[in-house]
Amino acid sequence: MHAASPGQVVGGRYRVTAEPAGGALPALDLRTGETVLLRALELPELLTPGQLDEDPDPEYGERVARRVAARVQAAPGHARLLHGSEVFAEGELLWTAEERPPGSPLEGPLPPYRAAEIAADLASALRALHASGVVHGNVSAPAVLVCEDGAALLGGLLPGAAEEALCEELGGPVPRRVYEARAVLLGARAERWAPDAGPESDCWALGVLLHRLLTGHAPYPEHDLTALLTAVRDGAFEVSPGCGPLLPLVERLLDPDRSARPTAAQAGHWLTALLASAPEPYPAEPTAPPLPVRRPKGPLVPRQRGAVQAHGRHAGARPLVPPALLGPLLVGGVLLALVAALAAVVAFAG
Repeated sequence: MHAASPGQVVGGRYRVTAEPAGGALPALDLRTGETVLLRALELPELLTPGQLDEDPDPEYGERVARRVAARVQAAPGHARLLHGSEVFAEGELLWTAEERPPGSPLEGPLPPYRAAEIAADLASALRALHASGVVHGNVSAPAVLVCEDGAALLGGLLPGAAEEALCEELGGPVPRRVYEARAVLLGARAERWAPDAGPESDCWALGVLLHRLLTGHAPYPEHDLTALLTAVRDGAFEVSPGCGPLLPLVERLLDPDRSARPTAAQAGHWLTALLASAPEPYPAEPTAPPLPVRRPKGPLVPRQRGAVQAHGRHAGARPLVPPALLGPLLVGGVLLALVAALAAVVAFAG
C-alpha cells in the first residue's frame, strides 16, 4: 500500500518528512509546527469482496472517522499520554495523526527496575484514561515512546480505535468475520488479544507488555494465532523467573479472573513502592580502581638525569647547621683565626 511520500501533504495539513518507519510516517503539522506520526489504514469497503464494483459512498470514510473520534473524545490531557491530533479519511485511506515529541521507541529486554519505571508511567496514563471512562485497547510496545528524559508516554489510542473500527466494518454482525479481520490487521501479538473487555483488559495487556520488556518474549505462545488464543482463553500463561522482583505483579495482572487483577491505580502504587526501595545503580564496569590503591613499584618521583639523590635511610635527612647561621659562624671563625695569629707573633717577638 502506497500511503504518501516525503514532501507530500496529507489532509491539507501534514507534510510527510521521511520514509515510513514501523508502519508510520513522520510528518510536520503545518498548522502548529509540531512533529506528528501518521498511520494509514485501507477503508473496509475496498477490502470486502463483492464491493469493488459498487459505487463508493463519498461520505463513508468520514463517517468511520467520526465514529473513531467519538470513541476517544473523552480522553483526558495527561503528562504521560500522547495526544491524538486527528482522524480523517482521504481517498481510499483512513488516517490518524498523533503528536511525536523527541524520543525513542520502547525496546527490551530491560533491567527490572527500569522496566518498573516504564510500567509506572504507563499505569499512570491508564489510570487517567479509565477515570474518564476510556479504554485504551492498544497497550503495546509500538504505542510507547521513551522521551529523552527517560519518561514513557503512552500513545496509540487513535490508531488502536481505528483498527478496531475497521475490523467491525469488515466483519459486520458476523463474529467470525470480525475475528478474521482482527487476525489480518493485528496478527499474533498477545497484548491485542485480551480475554475480556473494559479497563481490566488494559491491565492484562500491561502485564503482557511488562513480561515482554523483562524477558524479551510474551508469556503466551505467539508462533500461531490459534495457539495464542487457546492459551489466553485457558489462562495458560508461563511467567519467567527472569521477571525478578516484578514477578508477583506480572502474575496478578495476568490473572484469568478479571476481578482479581489490580487496577491501573493499584498497579501504580505497587510499582511506586518497589521503586522506593530500589538499590542505587552502579556502572557495569568501574571507572576507577577499587580501594585500597596499590603503590606502584619504584620511586614515586622519577629519577632525573644528572641529579644526585640521597641513599637509604639518609634520604631527606635534616642538615646539622641551619643555613641562616652559616654566615655569622664563618665571620666569627675568621676573626678567631686573626686573633690567634697576632698572639703567636707577639709571643715569638717577646
